[in-house]
Order: sequence, then structure tokens, then C-alpha cells
Amino acid sequence: MSEDSVKSEVEFVTFSAGDQSFSIEITQVREIRRWSPVTALPHAPNEVLGVMNLRGSVIPIYDLAARFGLGQTPENPRNVIVVAMHGGQTVGLLVEAVSEILSVSRDQIQETPDIRSEMARQSITGVIPIETGMTRVIDLGAVLHQAGRTLQ
Repeated sequence: MSEDSVKSEVEFVTFSAGDQSFSIEITQVREIRRWSPVTALPHAPNEVLGVMNLRGSVIPIYDLAARFGLGQTPENPRNVIVVAMHGGQTVGLLVEAVSEILSVSRDQIQETPDIRSEMARQSITGVIPIETGMTRVIDLGAVLHQAGRTLQ
């Protein structure tokens, strides 16, 4: 394998939220944890479930399905928290299940179609064809910001 082909390969962690497939680059994922109760915060946006203590650090937990307008994630013992890092901040994403680690070349990532939704265009940086359809590549920074303000 040439050095150029190694550089063009990228790995994603894929997971389901709102019965849809999403993915983030594996370099952003710190760990995957079982769901455990969180401490709710008053006046938090609907998609912010609360905060969790992660080895002495308090991190916000987002319901990814709710964040994307796909409804609240139903309680299920299979639910997991994807602990991810963005811009030096650690956050947790509640998802229904982690599916797989996907290794693709950058040229397999297709542009997000123009669907006249600025929020969708900012939050989803591309789509990757997979056996069961498509997985959407999430821009974690855009997911954590709404209308120019951070949701934390």
C-alpha cells in the first residue's frame, strides 16, 4: 500500500440514532460507555439530557436523535454514550447502538446533497454508501452549536 493511499484512508465509528445511521471520525471518539442516568440541568435545551461525571470531569450529554429533530431516544438497555472530543471539550452523545468501525478512502465520502437546510448542511459533512444504505458523517462542532451559540 502506498503512502498516499494510507493518508487518504479514514476510519469512522458508525452508530444509530433515531433509526438512522451516523458516523464520526474515530479520532474524535474517546470511549463508548453503557447508558447510565445523568443529572438534568434546568432550562437546558431539549436535546441536552444533562451532565455526567466521567472520572472527575463533568461532561454534557446530548440526545443525538433529538438534536437532529428525530424525536427523543427511547429508553433501552442497549443505548450507549459515545464520549467524543471536540475543540478540547469532552461531550457525550446518547445513541441507540454502535454499529461498526468503517474504514474508507476519502474519495468514497460523497458531498451532502443540497436540501435547502442550512442546519443539515452544516451538521452533516458528507454521506458514505454502506451495505444497508448510507451513513451520514457528522461535523461534531456544528452539532454542538446552534444559531451561533454553544449548547453547553
